[in-house]
Amino acid sequence: MNWITIIGLVAASCTTISFLPQAVKIIKTKHTKDLSLGMYILFSAGVLFWLLYGILTKDLPVLLANAITLSLSVVILFFKIKYK
Repeated sequence: MNWITIIGLVAASCTTISFLPQAVKIIKTKHTKDLSLGMYILFSAGVLFWLLYGILTKDLPVLLANAITLSLSVVILFFKIKYK
């Protein structure tokens, strides 16, 4: 594994893990009033396209980060719609 891939994995870890506290808080409190539905729909779509890009280019950091981020984003989006 080269240093560019390592930098990509570190960056991917930071941006992906940043969604974890929000997802946990929403799951615990069931409070989503202050979240923008439009933003999460658009964000999730963008992450899906980044995931597809990572798959097509076989870019491991992009693929892993966006697979996990999409999962967390969809959880947040699900609760946003459910508890609207």
